Formats: sequence, structure tokens, C-alpha cells
Amino acid sequence: MTMPLAVSLGDPAGIGPEIVAKAWQWRQTAPTPSFFAIGDPAAIKAVWSGPLETIDDPAEAAGCFAGALPVLRVGGRGGQIVPGKPSLEGARYSLDSLEMAVGLTRSGATSGLVTGPVSKAQLYAVGFTHPGQTEFIAERCGVSDDMVAMMLVGPTLRTVPVTSHIAYQDVPQALNSERIAMKARTVVRGLQRLFGIENPRLAIAGLNPHAGEDGTLGREEIDIIIPAIEKLREEGFDVSGPHPPDAMFHGRARQTYDVALCMYHDQALIPLKTLHFDEGVNMTLGMPIVRTAPDHGTAFAIAGRNEAHPGAMIAALQIAAACAERAVQG
Repeated sequence: MTMPLAVSLGDPAGIGPEIVAKAWQWRQTAPTPSFFAIGDPAAIKAVWSGPLETIDDPAEAAGCFAGALPVLRVGGRGGQIVPGKPSLEGARYSLDSLEMAVGLTRSGATSGLVTGPVSKAQLYAVGFTHPGQTEFIAERCGVSDDMVAMMLVGPTLRTVPVTSHIAYQDVPQALNSERIAMKARTVVRGLQRLFGIENPRLAIAGLNPHAGEDGTLGREEIDIIIPAIEKLREEGFDVSGPHPPDAMFHGRARQTYDVALCMYHDQALIPLKTLHFDEGVNMTLGMPIVRTAPDHGTAFAIAGRNEAHPGAMIAALQIAAACAERAVQG
């Protein structure tokens, strides 16, 4: 029997509880694999009146999934969670649920992990020291940050930032040829293992406007990016670039590659969110477990108003299930 997916609720004051509940509620019209939520059931009840069933073991999820949303309780601290009003108590809940979800998935009790949106500011206030959930999960899995890649996935586009959660002014100093090549290798292995793409085509973006214009607008392409591309080609990878970033995301261009390797966070996320805001999925490659997440934040401003769209959460569940199945078959 296929194990269910684990879904950490994220910050309970955000839209995480609502989109998890709606993903279960919409399971007939948007086919959704079996999953269970990890967090405080009260956070879901505050925004949804549907059926919940508290479980004590992930193995119980499949048996009740047809009739109720299974929830593995994390909490018991006594704090009150109010939708739209983030708190330190809520941050502790979100960290506890993430910790439990990672542990259960690493142990094999679940087939994969889907993480709900968290507030980094709130997490930092309770002692969280990682740049994001990706880095936290990598550490818990015993994998170096350099060996994982954050891939954004939509119906017509996949992008990977080589550098992610750092200030733009620090990007040029953080880039080097080996870092680009390492990310590319991780991405190729991930697409082969989890997406069944035998020979992935990588399009590598330039850093500067017009990909540097032969050095007149910056030398990063000449000194860093082109040497990485040449090395990857020598290793047998199907790599093109460096491409001018403003010309590689239109419809015809997207047909020529399987993934775009971008130099910094927004270069990768802006096109993905522009094209697929309600379907975008954040996925981590290079880890021993399958992990996805909806590619949006906590949206505290609309939490509790029944306005959150669950499309990205549903897509994250569907992709996690498909990738988990391929990982087992491989």
C-alpha cells in the first residue's frame, strides 16, 4: 500500500490551514493523493467547518481520508491561534509540525513531504537559524546546502536559482563556476530520477542584461558562467547559454529546454509566478526524500476570509505523489 503524504500546516495564522483543508475538499474535482496534515487541528477549525479526524499514526490516514481530513496533532502549548495575526506561539507550532513531518518522512512512514507556507520573520524570532525551510530540511536529511537545488515547477516552466535567499548585491560574489556546475548536476539527477527525463536540457541564464553583451555590461558571463557551461558540456550534459534573461521565458523559448538555471532568486521566481501563480510548486532536489511546497507565502492579509486558492497546494500534492512513485520504481 502506498504511504500517504505528510503536509506540515505552516504558520497556523496564515493561509496554510485553509489551503490544506480546501485541497482535501476539492479532491473529487482535482484528484488528490492521500495525505494527512500535521499541526494544530484548531487552526483548521478556525477557517473551515468540514470534517476532521485526529489520528495518532500516519498509517491511519488512508482509512479515514475518504470521509474526513486526517490531522496528526502537534501543539498542546495552550496558545490561541487567530487567523491573520501571526504570533510567536504560531511560529513554534509551525516549527514543531515541520520537524515532525521531516522525521516521519525520513523514517519511511510517509511517501513524501509537502510543506505549508511559513513566516521567516516569526521563525527567526523563536530561534530558527536557517535561511528557509529548504535548508532546514536538507540539514535534517544530512545533506549539504551546496548539494540541493530549489526547483520551481509549473505546467510549462521549471526554473532553478543558483543563489536563493541572499541580497542581490551579494549575488556576484556568491557565484562561481563550480557552484553553477554543482547545481546543474543536482538538477539533472533530480529530473532523471523524479521526472523520468532521460537527458534533461538545461538553459543557463546570464547574470547581466543581454547576458553581458560580450563583456561590455559585465564579465560574469565570460569569467564564471561560460566556463561552467563548457565544463558541463565536457561531462556530457545538454546545456545551452548563457541566455539573455529577458528573452528566455516566452512561449517559443520554453519549448527548447526542460529547466532554466537562473543566477538569483527573482530571476527564477518572477517568470514562474507570472505564468503559474496559482499552480507554482517549490520542490527540493538532491535529498533522499521527496519534498514539495506551494510557491507562495503565508498571505496573512487574507487568512480566515475564505479567499485563499488551493491550486498551488493541490499541485504540490500531485507532484509529490508522482515523484515519490517514480523514486520507488527507480
